[in-house]
Amino acid sequence: MKEKDLKREHDENKKVTEGEELEEPVVETEETPEEAAAKAAAMEAEVEEAFSDENLEGKPDKKDLAIADLTDRLKRSMAEFDNFRKRSEKEKATMFDMGARSVAEKLLPIVDNFERAMTATPAEGEGKAFADGIAMIYNQMTKTLEDLGVKPIDCVGKDFDPNLHNAVMHIEDENLGENIVAEELLKGYMYKDGVLRHSMVKVAN
Repeated sequence: MKEKDLKREHDENKKVTEGEELEEPVVETEETPEEAAAKAAAMEAEVEEAFSDENLEGKPDKKDLAIADLTDRLKRSMAEFDNFRKRSEKEKATMFDMGARSVAEKLLPIVDNFERAMTATPAEGEGKAFADGIAMIYNQMTKTLEDLGVKPIDCVGKDFDPNLHNAVMHIEDENLGENIVAEELLKGYMYKDGVLRHSMVKVAN
């Protein structure tokens, strides 16, 4: 038993010795100044390339992308709000015109009655004060209508225009030309650029 153990121990020691002989010592070589400078230059070139404008432009930062997205959304929101504001102003103007036109149409018969009353009241005597009062109210009403954009249509002596006039009578008059408005029976009015009420007229020849 002892001889076997001694032999085994001898073989193991022999293997360890052979392994140590096979391992070659690592020799560390120092870098020369030229090699160190070359390596530093290469690293500097890599850093400059990594942070060059082309690479930065090709790879935008997340913050820049977020800022660009928010800016675009803000511009779109501002454009939508501007369109909404213009559309709202147009709708308000349309509604105002419709309301003003409706009120003016209802006031025209009252204006007509004031004109009839003014022609019937005496200009002198006891009824003069009453006639003056009617004239003052009439002038105030017509001034208010004019401020709203309501103006009477001037038709007597003008060429007959079916867009402005409603001919209810025809007469023969040598002193007037053909299709000339000879007399106004009921005053017509314009509201801004549109006809509020056509003039009722007599047309000559």
